[in-house]
Amino acid sequence: MAEFRASDGARLVYADEGTGLPVLCLAGLTRGMSDFDYLAPHLDGVRLIRMDYRGRGGSDWTGSESYTVPREARDAVELLDHLGVDRAAVLGTSRGGLIGMVLAATTPERMLGLCLNDVGPEIAREGLERIFDYVGRAPEAPTHAALAERLPDLMPEFSDVPDGRWLEDVRRHYVETPEGLALNYDPALREAFLAAFDGPPVDLWPLWQATAGMPVALIRGANSDLLAPETVARMVRMRPDLILAGVPGRAHIPWLDEAPALEAIRRWLEACRAAD
Repeated sequence: MAEFRASDGARLVYADEGTGLPVLCLAGLTRGMSDFDYLAPHLDGVRLIRMDYRGRGGSDWTGSESYTVPREARDAVELLDHLGVDRAAVLGTSRGGLIGMVLAATTPERMLGLCLNDVGPEIAREGLERIFDYVGRAPEAPTHAALAERLPDLMPEFSDVPDGRWLEDVRRHYVETPEGLALNYDPALREAFLAAFDGPPVDLWPLWQATAGMPVALIRGANSDLLAPETVARMVRMRPDLILAGVPGRAHIPWLDEAPALEAIRRWLEACRAAD
């Protein structure tokens, strides 16, 4: 991993691999660059750029007030500046997709296209409440293996999960200690999430409108509780050219190595190359 300094002095870690079309991958709320480990082997001819947001993974913990979508969007642009990348295709998972939409609205000249993984301009309350239950709280499990064994029962909305996938996931997202599993992100992220959760509703549809003129794609887990079918339908009405994929046997979030997700991403990348 490499690192750079954001404009406020925060040390942020990133990975920059491969050559070709620059693709900036932005992870979910509590996640880091490993969110895209399952996708990476399937990508050809791309320069894959990933980062750990502030407060996550190997990046500096900078306090709850700095864990906001606008600040993280600014960090993403500053990473592109650091790397000398003028324009990139942006693939955002969950919160990363919100950041991507903010970038489309504020710095469209830096984007070749936007692909959203199970997120849109309207977020279902049910999904937010589920995140509220776990964010900032370590799972009650003594080991990675113990938690992985429980996940099929805890997450029945996922089916046909590849062998060993739950254990791989747990190892990416939690640290095993003698006292049990610990978070690999700043627990203060909970305070930041709650502040946004309890705040006044924000109309995000103008952010989706801001993608006009750039290639867009949307991947949705068929059992998602965060992205409602009605929201997807409205997104399609606004962008009839949207590349859309539903992933059976997945809730929030698909891992992106599923066949429908890969096909949508490949089509989207082709459109981004054509727009470059």
